Amino acid sequence: MASAAGHTQPNPELILDTLNAHQRTAALKAAIELDIFTAIGEGANTTAALAKRCQVAERGARILCDYLTILGFLTKDAGQYSLTPDASTFLDRRSPMCMASAVTFLTLPEMIGAFQNLTTAVRKGATTLPAEGAVSHDNPIWIEFARSMAPMQVPSAEAIAKLLNAEAGEKWKVLDVAAGHGVFGVAIAQHNPNAEIYALDWPKVLEVAEENAKKAGVAARHHKIPGSAFEVDFGSGYDVILLTNFLHHFDSVMVEMLLRKVRAALAPGGRVVTLDFIPNEDRISPPLPAAFALIMLAMTQDGDAYTFAEYHRMFRDAGFSSCELLPLPPTPHRVILSKK
Repeated sequence: MASAAGHTQPNPELILDTLNAHQRTAALKAAIELDIFTAIGEGANTTAALAKRCQVAERGARILCDYLTILGFLTKDAGQYSLTPDASTFLDRRSPMCMASAVTFLTLPEMIGAFQNLTTAVRKGATTLPAEGAVSHDNPIWIEFARSMAPMQVPSAEAIAKLLNAEAGEKWKVLDVAAGHGVFGVAIAQHNPNAEIYALDWPKVLEVAEENAKKAGVAARHHKIPGSAFEVDFGSGYDVILLTNFLHHFDSVMVEMLLRKVRAALAPGGRVVTLDFIPNEDRISPPLPAAFALIMLAMTQDGDAYTFAEYHRMFRDAGFSSCELLPLPPTPHRVILSKK
């Protein structure tokens, strides 16, 4: 409703919706755990059918599915539920692009708990978690990250392999820094039979990357470098070095220190691929990359969602000759392609 002055009437809906946002998380988590989306995809699309298929009360099935419809995950017509295209693609476990497993990592008590003291974190300008926060030495949450988040990263990994023209089959030595689940290096190895991948991460995390390399049939060309990226010897002669979802955890001094080490490990003509949430210079758009800065405030001592101008300066100061910012559709990430 417009006021007499022509302005929009103040509305508390955004405030209430935000204060109750934890209910959205709980509803989606419950639906994934109960396999609601897969059940509907398989044809159990009524309250009674869902109650039987998912072993829940009919009242529970109705209220949850109606709420999911309100949120936009489902549609409802004449008492029958259907999956939206997004839910069908990313939440039905039969889909090759299903990322339902991400719920495990994103709802860990450590992840949610970091936001319980956000007021203190804002006052402090850093996480209230112990030590270095999420990037503390050999933090076990990264094992869960590697296991839960791999499906979510597959589209980005495939897009990077395409961007690098891995299909050309050139003889590559590839360093995957903070490899985690390993899917970025694995995707390159799958597309390029002449690529040797060196995955660097904590020992227990590398076990997950190794499992994924075996599943993909590239284990013979997948090698492990256990330890901290800031401490271990990278080796040299790399044609490609992957920095995926890693630099945002640190301040610019630490990033530049690592980039100098990365540059020294590159072969002549080598390239560095940095994948990250990179907001525009206004720091409020696009919404998802820009909002990532709050996660870094809650989870790290010094991390941030850096703009391209900030990354460009860090790469330049580390001695790189060029940096190019590239979109990576359909993902919310952007890529910086840097040359020695």
